[in-house]
Amino acid sequence: MRAFLRLAAMATSPTNPNQIRSLRLANLASQLRLYKPPPSSLDASTSDEDAPVVDARGKVFSPMAVAESAAPATLSHPDLFRPKTASVLICLFEDSKGDLRVILTKRSSNLSSHSGEVSLPGGKTEEGDRDEKETALREAKEEIGLEPSLVSVVTVLQPFLSKHLLRVTPVIAILEDRDAFKPVLNPAEVEELFDAPLEMFLKDENKRVDEREWMGVKYLVHFFDYKAENKMFLIWGLTASVLIRAAAVVYQRPPSFTEQSPEFKFPYP
Repeated sequence: MRAFLRLAAMATSPTNPNQIRSLRLANLASQLRLYKPPPSSLDASTSDEDAPVVDARGKVFSPMAVAESAAPATLSHPDLFRPKTASVLICLFEDSKGDLRVILTKRSSNLSSHSGEVSLPGGKTEEGDRDEKETALREAKEEIGLEPSLVSVVTVLQPFLSKHLLRVTPVIAILEDRDAFKPVLNPAEVEELFDAPLEMFLKDENKRVDEREWMGVKYLVHFFDYKAENKMFLIWGLTASVLIRAAAVVYQRPPSFTEQSPEFKFPYP
């Protein structure tokens, strides 16, 4: 009887690599859909008279990122602070080894600010966007030609505040078939497209950190050096902070280094 059950299990277990990959991604999607970010005291509404956007195109990049729950107390009162909002897309897929990777961009050298920096696809909320998920998907399509139909949005993370008081919400999505994605880069915004292993953002390797202060809050700026196709990329600032948080949520463990300043620590899954 036991032998029969073993044979039956082998017969029903997926053996095709694509089937195995699909099963792993489906399990990951189920796990992430259960994730709930910490509650926020900031109002998500916006006002055109409030803080400036990151740059003229509304693209998301900042050398600084403070988790919203660690922001100065004066910014947590919605009657006093109504930040502009933006979203970034954390698009995950599996490589041939079964490792999760995230899609990243190198900003165009023609941009007026932070040209040539590494960032996640994303940008400012526009009128007509129903929510942060739609903002992230719209921006990804505009920047790198990623069709929304190719990905499944599974969760959103706690927003981050940039140095320019932009409220940035990370949106995690899964790309099941990487080969189906045929990038079309918008040259006005994106110079290069590459991907990196998500787990690297939990490891204290090829990285350095700098402590700074903003509005009375101490925060850490993380810098990751990454080589792809004989090119070196520096992933830092808001992008690095968002990816550290995303990796901690996906892998359900904290990084092997201090993520925020010692005065504030994230609640880990």
